[in-house]
Amino acid sequence: MMQLHKFFPVLLLGTLTFGIAKAQKPVKNTGGWPVIEKQMKPWTRWWWMGNAVDKQNLDLVLKKYADAGLGGVEITPIYGAKGFEKQYLQFLSPEWMNILHYTVNKANTLGLGVDMNTGTGWPFGGPQIKPENAATKLITQQYQLKGGEQLNEAIKVKEAKQDFAQLQAVTAYGENGEVLNLLPKVGEDGKLNWSPGSGNWDIYAAFAGKTRQMVKRAAPGGEGFTLDHLDKNAVNVYLKRFSDAFAGKPQGIRSFFNDSYEVYGATWTPTFLEEFKKNRGYDLASYLKDLSSKDSTSENIARLKSDYRETMDELLLHNFTQNWTNWAHGLQSKTKNQSHGSPGNLLDLYGAVDIPETETFGSSYFPIPGLRRDAGDIRNVDPDPMMCKFASSAAHTGGKKLASSETFTWLTEHFKTSFSQCKPEAEQLFLAGINHIFYHGTTNSPSNAPWPGWLFYASVEMNPNNSLWPQAQGLNNYIARCQSILQSGKPDNELLIYWPIYDVWNKAKGLDMALKVHDVDDWLHPTAFYQLSKALSKSGYSFDFASDRLLKQATVKQALISTNAQAAPYQVLIVPQCEMMSPETLDKMIQLASNGAKVVFQALPKDVPGLNNIDVRRAQLKASLAKLTFIDGPNGIKQFKIGTGLILLTDDVQQALSTIALKRETLTDSGLQFIRRNTATGKYYYLVNHTAKDIDTDLTLNTVGQVLMMDPQTTAVGLAAVKNGKVRVQLKSGESLFLRVAHNVAANSAWVYLNKAEKAIHLNQPWALHFTEGGPSLPADQTLDKLVSWTTLNDPKLQAFSGTGVYTSSFNLDSKTAKEYLLNLNQVDESAKVWINGQEVGILWSIPFQARVGKYLKIGKNTIKIEVVNLMANRIRDMDQKKIEWRNYHEINFVNINYKDFDASQWNVMPSGLIGPVMITPFN
Repeated sequence: MMQLHKFFPVLLLGTLTFGIAKAQKPVKNTGGWPVIEKQMKPWTRWWWMGNAVDKQNLDLVLKKYADAGLGGVEITPIYGAKGFEKQYLQFLSPEWMNILHYTVNKANTLGLGVDMNTGTGWPFGGPQIKPENAATKLITQQYQLKGGEQLNEAIKVKEAKQDFAQLQAVTAYGENGEVLNLLPKVGEDGKLNWSPGSGNWDIYAAFAGKTRQMVKRAAPGGEGFTLDHLDKNAVNVYLKRFSDAFAGKPQGIRSFFNDSYEVYGATWTPTFLEEFKKNRGYDLASYLKDLSSKDSTSENIARLKSDYRETMDELLLHNFTQNWTNWAHGLQSKTKNQSHGSPGNLLDLYGAVDIPETETFGSSYFPIPGLRRDAGDIRNVDPDPMMCKFASSAAHTGGKKLASSETFTWLTEHFKTSFSQCKPEAEQLFLAGINHIFYHGTTNSPSNAPWPGWLFYASVEMNPNNSLWPQAQGLNNYIARCQSILQSGKPDNELLIYWPIYDVWNKAKGLDMALKVHDVDDWLHPTAFYQLSKALSKSGYSFDFASDRLLKQATVKQALISTNAQAAPYQVLIVPQCEMMSPETLDKMIQLASNGAKVVFQALPKDVPGLNNIDVRRAQLKASLAKLTFIDGPNGIKQFKIGTGLILLTDDVQQALSTIALKRETLTDSGLQFIRRNTATGKYYYLVNHTAKDIDTDLTLNTVGQVLMMDPQTTAVGLAAVKNGKVRVQLKSGESLFLRVAHNVAANSAWVYLNKAEKAIHLNQPWALHFTEGGPSLPADQTLDKLVSWTTLNDPKLQAFSGTGVYTSSFNLDSKTAKEYLLNLNQVDESAKVWINGQEVGILWSIPFQARVGKYLKIGKNTIKIEVVNLMANRIRDMDQKKIEWRNYHEINFVNINYKDFDASQWNVMPSGLIGPVMITPFN
């Protein structure tokens, strides 16, 4: 794709009818495009290695970031480069605070925003976290006694380095089902002052021990134990260090950030038993035997652990997530949280912060011709759009404007990531409802650090030392244009799909259940919820996910379901097949229907979750289900009318939606994917072609009106051709397009469609190749009779060169009678900036490397200049072959995509430059 100067094509206007949003804040228009603000541009995670930052270098790099089209930075201090220790600043020290203030002020003058990690490295922790406030785990020890015996050892924790472990419960289990609380019988010295009268007894002791996990990748001044996220006092202790450093005053930070929950083995908190009894209604200490059991098949143990996991969810939500957010609001800042990986209900944890953030890890498969995906770049689990929808759903249902993503983490091996590979991954996020991309990321590097500068071990090197950087505006501006629309108005999703969290929690195996992006094959993919969501998406329905907590606060107005006063309402609630549901949630669903909502059950729930008061709660569920006196409706769908609403029961959810006349978007039948936004100026459709084929088709849209075509690669706009209510769309494989549908669309021109291709003009004159910047040294000029990878040319420097090469040539145009002319560069490794007859055409930075160039052509001789940048890979390969030291960092140092020591010396040379063939095709 490309960044192109605006052109105004020509065809005819047609008209497509439906609900357009009436009263929302109008979008500022410049030729159909909103004014780009910093929040709409891509931001980047910005690693401060060793906190070795200074004003002079900050001035340099921040200007480069702004000039390249970034909108903001997210400061995350980490470990440092060796040899620069004297320049390290201690985290939150007065010197560090001074440089933070300087950074915020300088960034703001450049139009950049600043976010900040509430810590260094990850997860939260540091020197203020003493053992008593550190991440906690449940330690259980088992003893056995027979009648008349006395325990001859003290009940003290046996695990090493557990000096701060607290004994919390001692429970004895007799062979006839007896359960005794022995904690009062244990002295301060650990001696058990009890002996069974008869029989065989198992005794379980529970301790609140410490995981001893330290902050990973910590920066100077940030080292220490990981925080106990489940304990409110511990969280307050942690945050007080920041409040003190800030003197309780706002720091100009837009948003405080928390990375994905990677707190390993933190299965407990000292108040767990107390909170469990208060919230679940029974004493967990009586169930220590089952809680520590390795039995993975027992129904009762599964129910017990479901209650345990629900309690952990509540502790994490209230004591950490909401507590941290309230703290940030007191500093006039927002919170941005990666809830995935947490042992709780992800939807609620995402929903408790201001900006829910997902992440992509690894690469996806796209059948786009020519898109490189090396076998070595494939992780165990591809990024999953449905996983990303947990974050965007929380934003949408909570009426929040932004849903962000940590983007491109390990997209490829180091130094091999092209803009072409970034584009579909970003688009997949947009289609999942994400509208605020953060690159992963950019390492702050001083000007005196030799190339490639300082680098983080899991980054795609979005920094000025990257040889692709001179053309980064192509990708950045594309993302900014997309996000300028995807952040406008409100989401336009008609379905709300219930997520049955109790089915996820109802497992006898393990203790805490961290719902990680890497483990979706276990907790997400096998579920009916996931399969139904995938099928509905493929068929052209739009939706968000809902939790039990969210439904509890939902209301109905004019037959639409409202989840928040600021959120767009939903037309139908979908309940996937699930085993477990609380009586309260079922009653709420029935109440929503009674108040006018439409509810579709794929199947009715079979049981209640948990152990507490199970007989009473089962009776409640049974009574509620008995109220649903369904009658047979059309197509085998069972119906129950209640109040002013309707409940449908069928395993064919799509048939049910058709029955109630809820239309799908049939455009997905073409292979296109979409997402909609509803604004004051109309509805926007974002269309993406990730198929292997070019698509030229007439689409029927559910929204009707005049249609404005908007190309986010080129900024081109024009009125679409509409005939018999269908809009014509042309999208090559790998391309995207916005359609704005409104009652009245203002545009100067009609969209130019490329209809009949005439004989192509092949640019087969010799090409002059001149290298302008890069290294290790500039190769000599070349003259090429045929375009090939510059690594195959007769200059030994070229196999090691990473940088910029400029190609120039000329061609003749006998006549200029076609409606439009399409330049096709074909193979480019990796990005190209084009001029024709001295006029800048734009940056062709992604597949299919094409641009409309009719306005730049003239009859007779034409000149063309193409500036091409290649990857960093070949230069890194050369440095490793020559054993030039360039990676020398503390902590993890620098690893490859498989977390092994990095070594590029055995890599194959990567193709580089303009490979073509280059041609111009006339279209009429």
